[in-house]
Amino acid sequence: MTITKTLTSWYSINKRNFPWRNTTNPYCIWLSEIILQQTQIKQGLPYYEAFIHKYPTVFDLANASESDILKLWQGLGYYSRARNLHATAKHVVENLDGQFPDNYKDLLKLKGIGDYTASAIASICYNENTAVLDGNVFRFLSRYFGIDTPINTTLGFKTFKNLAQDIIDPTNPAEHNQAIMDFGSRQCSPSSPDCTICPFNKTCVAYRDGLVNRLPVKLKAKKPVKKYFNFLVFVSNSGETILEKREENGIWRNLYQFPLIETEKDIHLNKFHSRLKAHNLIKHINYELTLYNDTEIIHKLSHQHLYTKFWIISVNGLPVPGIPIKNIRDYAVPVLIEKFIDDFNF
Repeated sequence: MTITKTLTSWYSINKRNFPWRNTTNPYCIWLSEIILQQTQIKQGLPYYEAFIHKYPTVFDLANASESDILKLWQGLGYYSRARNLHATAKHVVENLDGQFPDNYKDLLKLKGIGDYTASAIASICYNENTAVLDGNVFRFLSRYFGIDTPINTTLGFKTFKNLAQDIIDPTNPAEHNQAIMDFGSRQCSPSSPDCTICPFNKTCVAYRDGLVNRLPVKLKAKKPVKKYFNFLVFVSNSGETILEKREENGIWRNLYQFPLIETEKDIHLNKFHSRLKAHNLIKHINYELTLYNDTEIIHKLSHQHLYTKFWIISVNGLPVPGIPIKNIRDYAVPVLIEKFIDDFNF
């Protein structure tokens, strides 16, 4: 039995029923793939359902405001995905008459769509013979063929892309691609896979040579940078606070946050008082300052770790126009801010 026949046979028995597997609508497939990038299915499924409910077509998504999309996306992280989602929807509607490209090459031209997503849409929606390559596929191929080329290198991508293309079933690329991704996710799992029941255990190089826990190889990323964030949570007697929109480029662009003071290291109450008095919002007002969390909240992102403190600033009146605290959950905020809002409960 060939690799692809074994995969599709396994898939016919173990296939999971997700809403995007019951359609070949490119909008639905595209939406699911963007949401599931760097996101587990159990976390991404409710977001997919929420987006499909609120924006059932690409026209609905294109006509939405970015702030509404970011709010619905809140909690998924990697917010550039949401911004690219909106930009691509607008492009498809305004320049392509609402029709997604029907081939891999042209799908690649869309913002936020890379090799994997283009391959998934092209194969599932248009039956194009183009292989997907995600973390699950990398893992299966690396173990099965015993390849130790690092997967996060140019050579690694080229090697595994060619291999994935070599074994794809040209008569049914859609089913093959979904089968190999599911197999890598569930059977050839990242840690402690049960190789004794694997249908490939007689031909898998990693299982034969005791390399299952060593493959695939991935070069270590740079050590995350430490940053020290101090958020100023204004609370006025009239029940208002201050939120600021992040305009600069970065993962939180166009999200809202409390005014921020970034310091070089952890800072304590007395020293923070002197930093605070020089802040433009504080210079000319009377206030009471308390620290909400004595222990820093560590928020880990892929490239940086944020050591965070929330400082409560009680004032009679705000120094700038604010928002009613009762409306604070209407704003799209990073998950770090969202958790504080829920815990503090104003």
